[in-house]
Amino acid sequence: MKLAMIGFGQAGGKIVDRFLDYDDRTGSGIVRAAIAVNSAKADLMGLKNIPQENRVLIGQARVKGHGVGADNELGAEVAEEDIDEVQNAIDAIPTHEVDAFLVVAGMGGGTGSGGAPVLAKHLKRIYTIPVYGLGVLPGTDEGGIYTLNAARSFQTFVREVDNLMVFDNDSWRQTGESVEGGYEQINEEIVRRFGILFGAGEVGDGQEVAESVVDSSEIINTLSGGGVSTVGFASEEVDLNTGGGLLSRFTGDAGGDDNLDAANTTNRITSLVRKAALGRLTLPCEIEGTERALLVLAGPSEYLNRKGIERGRKWLEEETGSMEVRGGDYPREEPEVAAAILLSGVTNVPRIKRLQQVAIEAQDNIDDIQQESEENLEELVEDDEDELEPLF
Repeated sequence: MKLAMIGFGQAGGKIVDRFLDYDDRTGSGIVRAAIAVNSAKADLMGLKNIPQENRVLIGQARVKGHGVGADNELGAEVAEEDIDEVQNAIDAIPTHEVDAFLVVAGMGGGTGSGGAPVLAKHLKRIYTIPVYGLGVLPGTDEGGIYTLNAARSFQTFVREVDNLMVFDNDSWRQTGESVEGGYEQINEEIVRRFGILFGAGEVGDGQEVAESVVDSSEIINTLSGGGVSTVGFASEEVDLNTGGGLLSRFTGDAGGDDNLDAANTTNRITSLVRKAALGRLTLPCEIEGTERALLVLAGPSEYLNRKGIERGRKWLEEETGSMEVRGGDYPREEPEVAAAILLSGVTNVPRIKRLQQVAIEAQDNIDDIQQESEENLEELVEDDEDELEPLF
């Protein structure tokens, strides 16, 4: 699937930057064009792979390149005011070669959480190709204002895109890990999962064609209907044995019967599918009630078989209760077999409900703090004896 990726804000820019690195390493050819938009000049300068001409600084008249802090209302305002600056960069994209836009943003800060929904609305008004969002939820330890921002941004973003794929930092930060180190690892996890999903069906020079192709239309159909999506992932290392044997943890010992090898491969694929669906999702949720799903099995072709993929797809149908479960393989010469599962239209998501509850409490607290602050200031500057005259 060919994507025009736009990273909005610090987190969004870094993730799109990492996607370009992934494209370069794997030759997957997912990113047809990449743009970074930010109100902080330093964040744009810190990117490594996005071309300089595709780094758009907005809000200069308001914030002078210093960012909007955690004020996502201001982030939305500067995005509205400078949308023409962003459009100038988008005009250089050959949209006839692109299957969809992907707007990527962290939902806890100011620029991305405020600006990404504004951009999505703008793109949907102008273009006929789908506009998807990839939103990253802040951890609960990042503070009330970030939770409030995320809840408000989520509510708006999901309404403006054709589908919102969500990654929850809370599920991925390791205990004792530094914030910077944590985000580096999280970004790699995001790119790995979505890279396999979006990379399926893109055949490079000399690359094998899949037995059961997952092309861009399969992904678009799975994401159609809007709502929220999550991605499951599981992988297992294999040996790329040029001697023709199947010596690996995945397929068992070499020299066995071909039928046994096929049966073993089928069982291992089914096991991987179960791990991917029932393990750590990008957004934890109950998978029962999922509206649509897509299964992609990636790995060296000798470790994939149609029977295993079909059995995994049937199992996924039973677990989700969905009649729209698609599946296929993605041959690639990496020393692993990976199952990536896109669950679209999920509704039973406790994390979102908690996020909204905490945000409402945070909003009430912020209102109380602001009122108390105003009262304290009034008390501090009050001149009981009217000796001072105000300026105006």
